[in-house]
Amino acid sequence: MGRQWLHAKRAIVNLKKGQTVGKIVKEITVAAKLGGADLESNARLFAAVEKAKKASVTRDVIQRAINKGAGIGDEKLVLEHVVYEGYAPHKVPVIVDVMTDNHNRTAGEIRLLFKKGQLGGGGSMKFLFDHVGLVEAHHPLAGTDIEAAAIEAGANEFEPLTHAQNDDIPEGTAGARFICDRTAVHAVSIWLKLNGWTITMSEPGYIAKSFPELDEAARAEVGDFLQALEDHDDVQRVWAAVK
Repeated sequence: MGRQWLHAKRAIVNLKKGQTVGKIVKEITVAAKLGGADLESNARLFAAVEKAKKASVTRDVIQRAINKGAGIGDEKLVLEHVVYEGYAPHKVPVIVDVMTDNHNRTAGEIRLLFKKGQLGGGGSMKFLFDHVGLVEAHHPLAGTDIEAAAIEAGANEFEPLTHAQNDDIPEGTAGARFICDRTAVHAVSIWLKLNGWTITMSEPGYIAKSFPELDEAARAEVGDFLQALEDHDDVQRVWAAVK
């Protein structure tokens, strides 16, 4: 086969990179649609733009995405927000946030992805989760007091984050997920930003109230299922009751 395997591997890597960039650009558009075009007053947009810069997305592409989402100029954004609820394999509850310009197409594709799980699950999954505000950030000083920052910022809880857990957190920095009321996301983000933190995510989200016990084989199967959902172009976020 010669070096065909290497070319195939590179093609997969390039495809994944293209999908990632596409999702980042779409996130910029969605953030601008939901919160406006001003980066200073829209923490979610600011985080998305910083992520885009890190991925080497050009300034023109970023600005077009902002304009499209905010309704500035000729391009108008027509996206529908859809939430899918169900179970991953082994009865792991899942909530999937989708932004789509073609509900019928996306619905069919999501149903197909759920063939190894259960879409719907006979009722809403949301009672199994707390609907909260989530802010993920890192500080250049590794010894930063995360608990003190959480208190000062107005967060209710915090969880340390490392680069191994989240590659948006650079090695050698203090990383954390700050959990707050949904209405406090912006205020928490602003305080952190003003005090030397770099925001990588700022938005409402879901945290599971309990987590099913899974062995390694089951965990791997659930992981593959969730990754397939994450890879779908229209899927913005996947929230699952798995650690």
